[in-house]
Amino acid sequence: MMNPSTTRRQFLKAATVAMCLPRHLPLVAGEQTGKRPPNIICILGDDLGWAELGCYGNTFNETPHLDRLAREGLRFTQAYAAAPVCSAYRASLMTGQYPVRTGITDYLRPNDPKHLSTNCVALPKMLQRAGYTTGIVGKWHLTGYANHGAKEVGPAQHGFDEVIVSENRGIANGSYFFPYHFNREIRQRLPGREYLVDRCNLEAVEFIERHKDKPFFLYLSHYAVHTRLNGKPELVAKYEVKPNAGKGPVAPRCNPHLAAQLESIDQGVGMIRNKLRELGLADSTIIIFTGDNGGEDKVTSNAPLRAGKSTLYEGGIREPLIVYWPGVTTPGRICHTPVCSVDFYPTLAQAAGGRPTPNPVVDGISLLPLLKDPEAHLDRDTFYWHYPLEKPHFLGGPVRRCHPQGQLEAH
Repeated sequence: MMNPSTTRRQFLKAATVAMCLPRHLPLVAGEQTGKRPPNIICILGDDLGWAELGCYGNTFNETPHLDRLAREGLRFTQAYAAAPVCSAYRASLMTGQYPVRTGITDYLRPNDPKHLSTNCVALPKMLQRAGYTTGIVGKWHLTGYANHGAKEVGPAQHGFDEVIVSENRGIANGSYFFPYHFNREIRQRLPGREYLVDRCNLEAVEFIERHKDKPFFLYLSHYAVHTRLNGKPELVAKYEVKPNAGKGPVAPRCNPHLAAQLESIDQGVGMIRNKLRELGLADSTIIIFTGDNGGEDKVTSNAPLRAGKSTLYEGGIREPLIVYWPGVTTPGRICHTPVCSVDFYPTLAQAAGGRPTPNPVVDGISLLPLLKDPEAHLDRDTFYWHYPLEKPHFLGGPVRRCHPQGQLEAH
């Protein structure tokens, strides 16, 4: 009788091949011929559920700058994360591949031997080759850390020219006020009690200022609104007196700390757009705003969607997504076509000049047809999720075991 562990490996290998059929990025001749390609800014909220923004129907949180971005750009109602947890999602974003192909299907622990392989050409390296200056401000979480005894493969090794306020230690449980436990080398820059979201916003605006004269890719990867939630006191106080406000940082609905953190992120969106207008770059810059997985349902509600982070129910994988691209997206449009985080890689490769991807396989497809016409047809009818847990962890997702017959069972 065959060893069950051998059978499991064979099954997962076969499932990977069967599920992740190759897709090669097509050339779009002349997409950017004769002019400077657009700047690209990708803003990512951590654990930001589908139901948190005003433009998605939230009446407690206040997100005026993001709501305006949605009015002036394109809002998606069925945008999906390729995984319900952080590291696996980020692997899909950086490669355009389903997480199972990258080998990262769960969040990486601080001492984890896994990391995003340099055998692939990650999104920043691909854009770097296309002539972009690249920068990350904030969270990476695609490696273990040398400070925890792991082999550390950081953002610079994947093509980021500038790495700012990124972690070099474990990032769990939040660290939103200086000093930051996830990187003890960071020095304070803002007066008073420096707040992490404000610091990231400042660094993002300064990156834009430094690189205004050539195409740039800015990945503003916020640590908020990951637990442990901790908003600025003055903003928390503002939300605590609103009707139906929850109590404390752990509130399943109308959470003042989450609302305060989200308002700080929203203020940064306003700062970025003001800087782009000041520099005359507003009409030549793509802005993407989204999240990495569903909200953690201990501190928020993803209703009407079911469950949240670390589950493959809708609450764990459906995300807000706003794309603003002047001259391509039409203000105020809404797209109901399902899209996925693996689609960003080929979309941005096409935006950068239509160059084919250097990776042999890309699972996503370019969203440019939808950006031009939200009712356009995409040649795809299936998405895939693979989220195996060998043992339970604190996030509470289901454990999936493989039977010798090759069937997965959820527990």
